[in-house]
Amino acid sequence: MTDIPDDLFAYDPLDDEATAADTDILVGDPLATARALDAADPLAHYRERFVGVAAPGAAGAHSAPDLGAASPVVAYFDGNSLGRPTRASVERVHRFLVEGWGGRLIRGWDEEWMELPFRIGDALGETALGAAAGQAFIGDSTTVLLYKLARAAVDSLPERSEIVLDTDNFPTDRYVLDGIARERGLSLVWIEADTESGVTPEQVAAAIGPRTALVVLSHVAYRSGFLADARAITRIVHDAGALVLWDLCHSAGSVPVDLDEWDADLAVGCTYKYLNGGPGSPAFGYVNRRLQRRLTQPIHGWMGVRDVFLMGPEYQPADGIRRFISGTPPIVGMLALQDTVAMIGECGIDAVRAKSVDLTTFAVRLADTWLTPLGVTLASPRDPARRGGHVTLSHPAMREVTARLWERDVIPDYRDPDGLRIGLSPLSTSFEEVAVGLAAVRDVLGELITE
Repeated sequence: MTDIPDDLFAYDPLDDEATAADTDILVGDPLATARALDAADPLAHYRERFVGVAAPGAAGAHSAPDLGAASPVVAYFDGNSLGRPTRASVERVHRFLVEGWGGRLIRGWDEEWMELPFRIGDALGETALGAAAGQAFIGDSTTVLLYKLARAAVDSLPERSEIVLDTDNFPTDRYVLDGIARERGLSLVWIEADTESGVTPEQVAAAIGPRTALVVLSHVAYRSGFLADARAITRIVHDAGALVLWDLCHSAGSVPVDLDEWDADLAVGCTYKYLNGGPGSPAFGYVNRRLQRRLTQPIHGWMGVRDVFLMGPEYQPADGIRRFISGTPPIVGMLALQDTVAMIGECGIDAVRAKSVDLTTFAVRLADTWLTPLGVTLASPRDPARRGGHVTLSHPAMREVTARLWERDVIPDYRDPDGLRIGLSPLSTSFEEVAVGLAAVRDVLGELITE
């Protein structure tokens, strides 16, 4: 892998005081602009806490050899799909294997592990979900938690017969809800969502009624990055007497979430994206305190009962949030996310969001200048207030562009139709990385067009 030359961008230098939101940001050299933005970034120092990142001002440079890290990629645009590991997490997992598991053995359950899903859940709730203690937990996969909480919700309203969802929600949400509808003899009511934006309060109001039991929506759309008006939608759903379950997979750790303030009923989300929990790390669930005694989740397991070691003949659900746990918690899988939760606690989710807006705004401006002339369109909201932490760029060649970029160690991902997603995790991504990566997109797409 070779270093990226400073003269990659054929523009004159730009004033060092430029910001990502400036309308004339690309008058000069975008690489110089990116480096100026990095120099002014109050969160830039968090980047060095991640394994495999390049040193500032040296795209492609080696990093973290003490941790055995491979050469870093030129640009990582997939933090919204799988976040980078933190250095602290490498140390935490190693320490756990040697001291926690190796040293304490089964005593670890009594000493810490039994309560770890709730302790981490409370920390996550405080720093990233806007949830008071006793309402969030770390549990199963996102798919399983979606099933458990959605089934509990519809079962609590047996007089109602409809589930409302949208056509562009993530496949797991749609598949799980279809299965629940078949199990319980319910009907699905579909909101036709624009794949380049998302579901609006007006659409929800038109879709719900006296038969609605549950509405399930994503706070940030996985394809376009559209940021839904969760507060308004929750109020509309409640006015109809129904419950709402928010999918926070593309929200948690990237945009502010205020579950308690929204008066949300239920939420689920994964921890391996912006929370950097690692591949397949367990999801989190949220159940509003006012619903915890009312709801009965359908997967009755020994860890969700009042007295785990009573080993009684009947399932007696625990009081509080523990009743939504089923089997033995995946302790090793939930270790790493604690370090990112702690970082968010240090800097604050509002600061994370501010950098996210700057990163995506910078990416959009670069795309406008470099990619629009090549036929690329923006398949995400242009208004940053309506956009989450990623942007999608559309062109018929993007599937092949993505494959060729991976060969060059530039890592976005692809989503139909024709979408190249640029996922920018605020704590681990630099502005220089954005500029270098989008220059590669420009070059690869230009090559394909001229072949």
